Parts: sequence; structure tokens; C-alpha cells
Amino acid sequence: MTKVRITQIRSKIDQPARQKKTLEALGLKKMHQSREVEKSPNIEGMIRKVQHLVKVEEVK
Repeated sequence: MTKVRITQIRSKIDQPARQKKTLEALGLKKMHQSREVEKSPNIEGMIRKVQHLVKVEEVK
């Protein structure tokens, strides 16, 4: 599977609790923090829920 780098680019302040928990589940706790994860349907769904808060790049 391919890997993706997820970077939090916007604050989670004033976001619903569900989106805050999704960011934490992706491993993002601070602004501009990045994490590389394996791309899977579960991860893609989580990214879609917080797509306005994160930047996603494919890693080769």
C-alpha cells in the first residue's frame, strides 16, 4: 500500500468534538505536525471528515 503524509494546517479550536477526536486518532495533536500513515479505506474516511483542517501528500 502507499503511504500518505498528513499535516495539520488549521487549528482544531472551535471545531466539533468529533473532528477533534478524528485528528487525535490520525496522530495529530499540534499545528503543523505531520504523520505518515498507510493509505487504507479507514484512513481515507478519516481524512475526508477533516479535509478542511489538514494537507495530504503522497509519499513515495
